Amino acid sequence: MSKAFLKKVWETALGVLCLLLGCVLLFPLFYGLMGAFKTPAEFIAYPPTVLPQSFANLQNFEAVFTQAPMLRYFWNTLLVSTLSAGVRMMLALLAAYAFAFYEFKGKRFLFFLILSTMMLPADTLVITNYQTVSRLGLLDTYLGIAVVSFVGASQMFMLRQQFMASPAPIRDAALIDGCGDVRFIAFILTPMSSSVLATLFLQSFITQWNAYLWPLLVTNKTEMRTVQIGITMLTTLEGTNYETVLAGAAVVVIPAALLFLVLRKSITRTVGGGAIVG
Repeated sequence: MSKAFLKKVWETALGVLCLLLGCVLLFPLFYGLMGAFKTPAEFIAYPPTVLPQSFANLQNFEAVFTQAPMLRYFWNTLLVSTLSAGVRMMLALLAAYAFAFYEFKGKRFLFFLILSTMMLPADTLVITNYQTVSRLGLLDTYLGIAVVSFVGASQMFMLRQQFMASPAPIRDAALIDGCGDVRFIAFILTPMSSSVLATLFLQSFITQWNAYLWPLLVTNKTEMRTVQIGITMLTTLEGTNYETVLAGAAVVVIPAALLFLVLRKSITRTVGGGAIVG
């Protein structure tokens, strides 16, 4: 057999294997979405079924918005996630620019010191962060929920690597033409790095959108809760209504999925360029 034929067989087998692996990974998501349309009787039926008897069964989705003030929680989470991701990207952008284009004393030490924070588990900082936020009077506030996510070493590192890969003469030419640092970042560097910025923003947004422990700790008022906490409020004293919880989970995923669809082209360019989100 020729090498071309063997290569074709190998590529086909690899493609089939990847397809099967993708189906295995996506099946829990598909099953959860189908479960959101099931009735309680269908959910406990044996043998279990994957598809619901009818997709017109929307009582579970109605219960999501009647058993808990989910619209309020959506607003809270959207505001906090956007604020957190926006400030994080702005600070990461400025820090990465300084590390990429400036020379100053202790630069390497400070850079590796910031990177070392990536090795700290987030749970080790919960107590100190809570004490700080409490002393500042930020409990039950949007700023108190978002402030611990304002700085991200991984975003700074990725942007710094992106900036260092950009041609150095561009900045020199811009400075000669009278373009200051702010204008260079806003009108030259940011458009050149738009795909990386979009990917990192999406990653930061989804991380904050899925946060559960920290919003639970710093919010005591019901109206300040987030959607992840709201899903836990869909259970009753009699037991867990799994079909309602799955409906809530399906609804909660929608904003992040829409944002991904909007930014998918930028993410594809980033992945194709070899960038890896840490």
